[in-house]
Amino acid sequence: MTQNHSLGRLLHPRSVAVVGASDDALRIGGRPIAYMQSQGYQGRLLPVNPNRPQIQGLPAYASVAALPETPDVAIVAVAAKLAPQVVADLGARGTAAAVVFSAGFAEMGEEGAQLQQQMLDAARASGIRLLGPNSLGVLNPRIGFYGSFTSMVEMGFPKAGRVGIASQSGAYGSHILGLAREFGIGVSSCVMSGNECDISLGELVHAFVEDENTDVITVYSEGIRDGDRLLAALEAARRAKKPVVMMKVGTSAVGSAAAQSHTASIAGNDAVTDAVLAEFGVVRARSTEHMLDVARLATRRIYPANNTLGVITVSGGAGVIVSDAAELAGLPMPEMPAAAQKHLKELIPFAAPRNPVDCTAQFMNDLSIAGRFTEAVVEEGGYQSILGFFTYTVGADSIAEGLRAQLKAVRDKHPDRLFVLSILASKERVQQYEADGFTVFEDPARAVAAIEAMGRFGQAFARQAGLPPPSVPRATLPARTPSEAEAKRVLAEAGIAVAPERACATADAAVAAAEALGFPVVMKILSPDILHKSEIGGVLLNVASVGAVRDGFATLIERAKQAAPEARIEGVLVARQLSGGVECILGIQRDPVFGPVAMFGLGGIFVEVMKDVVLRRCPFGEDVAEQMIRSIQGAPLLLGARGKPPVDVKALAAMLARLSVFAHQAGLRLQSIDLNPVFALPEGQGAFAADAVIEVAP
Repeated sequence: MTQNHSLGRLLHPRSVAVVGASDDALRIGGRPIAYMQSQGYQGRLLPVNPNRPQIQGLPAYASVAALPETPDVAIVAVAAKLAPQVVADLGARGTAAAVVFSAGFAEMGEEGAQLQQQMLDAARASGIRLLGPNSLGVLNPRIGFYGSFTSMVEMGFPKAGRVGIASQSGAYGSHILGLAREFGIGVSSCVMSGNECDISLGELVHAFVEDENTDVITVYSEGIRDGDRLLAALEAARRAKKPVVMMKVGTSAVGSAAAQSHTASIAGNDAVTDAVLAEFGVVRARSTEHMLDVARLATRRIYPANNTLGVITVSGGAGVIVSDAAELAGLPMPEMPAAAQKHLKELIPFAAPRNPVDCTAQFMNDLSIAGRFTEAVVEEGGYQSILGFFTYTVGADSIAEGLRAQLKAVRDKHPDRLFVLSILASKERVQQYEADGFTVFEDPARAVAAIEAMGRFGQAFARQAGLPPPSVPRATLPARTPSEAEAKRVLAEAGIAVAPERACATADAAVAAAEALGFPVVMKILSPDILHKSEIGGVLLNVASVGAVRDGFATLIERAKQAAPEARIEGVLVARQLSGGVECILGIQRDPVFGPVAMFGLGGIFVEVMKDVVLRRCPFGEDVAEQMIRSIQGAPLLLGARGKPPVDVKALAAMLARLSVFAHQAGLRLQSIDLNPVFALPEGQGAFAADAVIEVAP
């Protein structure tokens, strides 16, 4: 049985066994049976309990071996110490997947981790897939399948729909499920993965990509255990044009520690997570409300790649709120064309027709004005997304039906545009507008945030394959962290340009090097044990004479001996002092989840104080590298601000792309690379690393 088939059966089982079934509908082993019977589960329920002939009116079976058929999915609701044998028995029967409710495994420490491994070994021996342990289960309201003991459903069962929910936390996954019901969001399936000893979050996302009943995927994550599978799933979702909105928590030191103890998972670096999710077009939710807002609007399946927002409003104040929110989100709101503004002024001389387009309360005297203004915003403005702020007016019986007819006529005429309303009305009235094709938000700022997300999805779905990563010779890392000279030699083999320099063991050699390179020079202590040279005074700039070189050599050696008596000192590095360029930093850091990640930013105080850097998972091509360079806030300093010549961006991008390939090929021993500063010289003159640190694991 294939992996994909097993996960497909997990979401759509034709038969379900409950091992540890209870006749008490309020116990953990009884709730799934009660829920499925109440919701008309379309498959066969098979309770397993050796002590009862019947469970909740259904025939019960004494053991897994006694079952009259092989269940697609089994729920394991027994004590942790019994779970490995139950899983082995299910595997022997050929069951596709087991949902392990049982707790007391890796989340409880070393003894529990060993028990969890026993269960996993039993599963792998037969090929059965495990959800959990410590899982709150899986449910599919489309077929009445409730393989869960969540009590949330006592407040109301979820509505069937096309939004998939994958959550590592059972309690919070149920919280999301309950809020989705309150938001009116229909759910295809909800899966709560627990400890993820086998089925990972990435596999669940992939299952939703392949599920024909799921259009939108929401994810709650506390820590990513299997980065490669998650990335493959996110790329599959992008190619399938299925939007993913993810709430990744554990960004703070306290939150990260909580995630570790709760699910025995790795939180990883949050800035890296941000960069990786953006790479695949995933919208990272700021809150549960934001996640569900985005998911609800995404079910319209309109994702404008070049998103622009046109606003029709009856309130100048609301127009300001929307404009502020759009600017904060980076959502363009171009002005209406001059001819369109003139046309609208002729309709209502005191209207404000720029964008937001304020038709004022005048529309209450003639409801066709609302329709004509909205039509102008769509047709003459050409906006891809339209937000209408009509507040409580749509709830008034004297206005509601007439205004609804006006707006629906425009919506029906332009089915390719994204139409959103910010209104206050009864639940029934809101449902009417939703049925007409509008998505309704009470808060206009929330509407703007959701609209902006649709554009990000559209950009990701439209993105074409870029340039391949450059071909770089595979370098051999030294046995341990090298000196600067050795680091630069290794990088030079990968095509990373470095400033001209020489390693010198004596003062005479340093003088000869300085004369050959040309004054002034830079002198630096050379030691594999002193990586941060400036902190001990180990760097001398503007060394401009033979005497200064001799004095500098002696000074550097003495400072090194005083600061690090045990350090191996190889001598002094003498380098040509570069000038006339912009200092940048290029770096690599190995992330525990996603592997090597490249960093680019302005060097010197900018990186320390402003934190103006961009990150990207390795490897990548020169086109991506150039996008990174141009995306930082300080990019104007590189591109020719205030009359200064632009730097050699092409050379800088080539260096960054080659560094990304070097890091990708270097393997697990590479911990980090720091090129700071890299001098980006004027256009056509190249880019050169003036300092280099490579940290490697033994």
